[in-house]
Amino acid sequence: MKTKHLVYLSLGSNLGKRLAHLQKAIFQLNSRAGKVLAVSPVYQNPAIGFKGDDFLNLCLSILTPFSPNELLDCILQLEKEFGRERNLDGTYSSRALDIDIIYFDRLIINTPELTIPHPKMHERKFVLKPLSDFVPQLYHPILQKDTRNLLQECRDKSPLKRLDFKLFKSRRELFAQFQFLTIEGTIGAGKTTLTQQLAADFNGKLILERFADNAFLPKFYEDQARYAFPLEMSFLADRYQQFSEDIAQFDLFKDFVISDYDVSKSLIFANVTLQKDEFELYRKMFNLMYKEIKKPDLYVYLYQSTERLLANITKRGRSYEQNIEVTYLEKINEGYFNFIKTLPNRNKLIINLEDLDFVGNAEDYETILTQLETKLIDNNFFT
Repeated sequence: MKTKHLVYLSLGSNLGKRLAHLQKAIFQLNSRAGKVLAVSPVYQNPAIGFKGDDFLNLCLSILTPFSPNELLDCILQLEKEFGRERNLDGTYSSRALDIDIIYFDRLIINTPELTIPHPKMHERKFVLKPLSDFVPQLYHPILQKDTRNLLQECRDKSPLKRLDFKLFKSRRELFAQFQFLTIEGTIGAGKTTLTQQLAADFNGKLILERFADNAFLPKFYEDQARYAFPLEMSFLADRYQQFSEDIAQFDLFKDFVISDYDVSKSLIFANVTLQKDEFELYRKMFNLMYKEIKKPDLYVYLYQSTERLLANITKRGRSYEQNIEVTYLEKINEGYFNFIKTLPNRNKLIINLEDLDFVGNAEDYETILTQLETKLIDNNFFT
């Protein structure tokens, strides 16, 4: 088992969506370099040594199995992925991401590639202040002074403003800020599988649609005109009961609630399956129930082409689904998109699964997580 090293890093950004860059960098460090233990508050300060927009800066601690040079390589690669090109002449310029190693255990390193502790840390208030917020008594192994004393003696008089935004150590912490997520999609889109995977990976309370217990469903696919109304009414009653009970019941051991359907699907399907007079009666019942139900913080819709939907339906082998018509799926898909148009932009996300296999390919699953992460970050920061 490799030895773990306690490391302190300084992160900064002064280009683009600065808070979002910092948050994504923290998540990348957590997955690629080690376990992020603590994250300081975020501070805003002017660019030092060149003309540019204000920086947002923070410090964090991380437990890493890497050697100092391995960690440096990881950091340089991460900066490059965020678009940074370090100036060969040693001058500074604006950048989406800047990461410096401040301390690495209690080591003192002085090589052409790396100097630890960071040689200018004691001259930079934007490093010392966030560092003092969570390790005020940490001693500098060369200067033999703790962070508080270094901050008091620092000659950097540039203005420093603490921001109210909170950054998270991990994706799990980010997901936990949102009480209720919904993953939706047409029949065969993969919503249940993805919902189960997200719940398992991020400690979510799982709510799955109970379609298997509906006695009208197989009959509906045999005779839609006869069984459409009782099917839709039974689904509506069951969904209302499930949401009212499961979402209202607090689970001390789960971080958030995630469902593989939204009650609004009742109206979408009913609009396709019911006759006009039946639908008008149904809509009255739906509106009475829907206003009492908690709405998701984020509504995620999984899009797949009709061809892929049919292939997925065939693969999962439910006998009563095998004769579903293409036109029926297309109408349902259209109904979902019409509903999604009514939602505020901040509360919806469409994920195109056409070229993704999140079950068989870890990179495709990571692509979905990145889209979810970006949406949640943008909703949280608005910058």
